[in-house]
Amino acid sequence: MSTLASSPTTSPAAPQLPPCGHKPMPYAGPSKQEVLDLRREFLTPALVTYYKEPLMIVEGHMQYVFDETGRRYLDCFAGIVTVSVGHCHPKVMEAVREQNERLQHTTTIYLHPNIALFGKKLASTFPKGSGLSVCYFTNSGSEANDLAVLMARAKTGQFDVIAMRNGYHGGSQAAMALTSHSTWKYPVPHSFGVHHAVLPDQYRGPHGYDDPKAGEKYAAEILDLIRYGTSGRIAAFIAEPIQGVGGAVEMPMGYLQKAYEHVRAAGGLCISDEVQTGFGRTGDRFWGFENHGVTPDIVTMAKGIGNGCPLGACVTRADVAESLKQRIHFNTFGGNPVSMAQGLATLNVILEEKIQQRAKELGECLLSGLRDLQKRHAMIGDVRGRGLMVGVELVEDRTTKTPATAKCAAVFERCRELGVLVGKGGLFGNTLRIKPPMCITRADLEYLVRCLDISMGEAAKA
Repeated sequence: MSTLASSPTTSPAAPQLPPCGHKPMPYAGPSKQEVLDLRREFLTPALVTYYKEPLMIVEGHMQYVFDETGRRYLDCFAGIVTVSVGHCHPKVMEAVREQNERLQHTTTIYLHPNIALFGKKLASTFPKGSGLSVCYFTNSGSEANDLAVLMARAKTGQFDVIAMRNGYHGGSQAAMALTSHSTWKYPVPHSFGVHHAVLPDQYRGPHGYDDPKAGEKYAAEILDLIRYGTSGRIAAFIAEPIQGVGGAVEMPMGYLQKAYEHVRAAGGLCISDEVQTGFGRTGDRFWGFENHGVTPDIVTMAKGIGNGCPLGACVTRADVAESLKQRIHFNTFGGNPVSMAQGLATLNVILEEKIQQRAKELGECLLSGLRDLQKRHAMIGDVRGRGLMVGVELVEDRTTKTPATAKCAAVFERCRELGVLVGKGGLFGNTLRIKPPMCITRADLEYLVRCLDISMGEAAKA
């Protein structure tokens, strides 16, 4: 596909969102101020809101969301990379409606067809011969990662786990131990037995994009950690093929292959955290690990698996899953019939509507448009990612690579004013995270690039 149009900004006038065809329902609930007051009084202060002026979203339709006034926004963050096939996709909603009318809850102590059918369909998406065919459903990615580490420790009889610096694996106490990002870690005991390897960041690290052996060189750190930080035998290694919260940092080619070799030589299992990279989002492959020519022992997932419902899963080999039979492991809501109906319907839409192919084609188009912007906006230090999982890192100076945190915040706010919602991440909050619902169109992406062009031009002059 050709690149997106992104001609230099000549006027601050806002472009127009592409036509939608959806008329939002009139909103008759509490005002935004009332909701904000209720939240401040009755909800935990740990909850944060995006934007200086909090945004209230009351309706969604495919790649768009609407506030209480009926204003439409192009959602380029997908509910934090969760809405995979579109807000309120009709086929997904019909499956949920039908199941809600029949039975809302039962647990896995009884048989129910939805969980069995979804397990079979999900297993079919993994490479043939991988052995990845046993599913355990959870309610979130944090739970899935907790469970993956539990299975690895139970299977190997070892305790030490290696994770990646700058990685994010959840907010529960065990998942927080895996996370290596001070923004998300509380000063409480939580990291027993977890070691964090140097981030193989080809933009900021010593081995850059021009080094064909960068992956192998960074992976040597895994071997050093095993030799000097553990007994020499470990339980697991966990990594995101592309870091999400950390700012769309992709593992270099060859890195995971060598890391997996080192880990397996030390008796450990390899865990791929696909909470953000799974379900076709990277375009080239259905699962992020497939882009690196490796086969993990355990795969964790959430977010896009259910198009917005609280749903996660671990998928592993039968011999690894067998380790949980040492005791009883139970999850009251894991495998809930309604969640299973939504997950199965979402997966069917992804496969039937060729969502992965859309992510590939539109992702290539988006990356080209962003790299065109990079030629004209000095604040863009790096454009990276695959498919519709993209990061744009902003810097004060391309030589020093000083994080442009304030400029990133200004671009972020201005995009919202123009009707585009994006995310931001990285330790210094200087990377724009662009990960829209995968039903997004070329016209939408043209609008996004145009808004970024305007926003960056204004931020540079401020």
